[in-house]
Amino acid sequence: MEILDGRQISLDIKEEIKKEVAGYIDKGVRAPHLVAILVGNDPASQTYVNSKDKSCKEVGITSSLYKYSKDITEKELLEVIDFINNDDEIDGLIVQLPLPKHISEEKIIQRINPAKDVDGFHPMNIGKMVLGLPTYISATPFGIIQLLERYNIDTQGKNCVVIGRSNIVGTPISILLSRKAKHGNATVTLCHSRTKDLKNICKNADIIIAAIGKPKFLTADMVKKGAVVIDVGIHRVKSDKTKSGFKLIGDVDFDEVSKKCSFITPVPRGVGPMTIVSLMQNTLKAYKKEVK
Repeated sequence: MEILDGRQISLDIKEEIKKEVAGYIDKGVRAPHLVAILVGNDPASQTYVNSKDKSCKEVGITSSLYKYSKDITEKELLEVIDFINNDDEIDGLIVQLPLPKHISEEKIIQRINPAKDVDGFHPMNIGKMVLGLPTYISATPFGIIQLLERYNIDTQGKNCVVIGRSNIVGTPISILLSRKAKHGNATVTLCHSRTKDLKNICKNADIIIAAIGKPKFLTADMVKKGAVVIDVGIHRVKSDKTKSGFKLIGDVDFDEVSKKCSFITPVPRGVGPMTIVSLMQNTLKAYKKEVK
């Protein structure tokens, strides 16, 4: 069994980004600029935004945070997005989800200029991804593809099972793995809460991507020997073995499943760091105007 070390791969990619950004700055031009909008005080959202800000500083990308109370109106938030859309000094924009219930996430996402949508959530960018056109790929699916690529894991003709059909992870990764590409051409089964006989479907998989949002959902009896397992889940649970009294676990029962795998991502230090660094890559792509 080999660990798919997302933290190390993310550090490697950061170095690549850092060198490229430094080259632009040495030429006397401004650095790429990423803006995050945070509404309210959700702890998980705050943690993600802080991690993004730290990563930006490490690679030389300018990072700005627009923070608002949970009482901001939908109209006011849309006006903020319009302002950022029209600022030529800002290359990328993310609006941290979830938003308060009185604000339509759909309206907010669709208001972002697709050329600055480095999260890859805008319908135009999703549509271009489906068609295989140049676009911003959602950070987590993009990170997963890069993990497979950098560990030379062959997906050609492999039987791949994706557990979870969210628009952010499950659905896009199923499309990416099935399309005609070097790290695609897999035969993909997209499973969800209504899937029957999930255990046997998973047992036939060469690659399993668990993104269902349930702690330790994927157990050893669902995995065949030699399978590749990607764990997208992250859950904070109580533990009497840590100083904090908590620990992070994923959607996979790592201790047991890892005994049967050829490759597996840990939680933490697996998919999480790859999500952040993929956002950095999308921001650089926006800065270079690679997506029209």
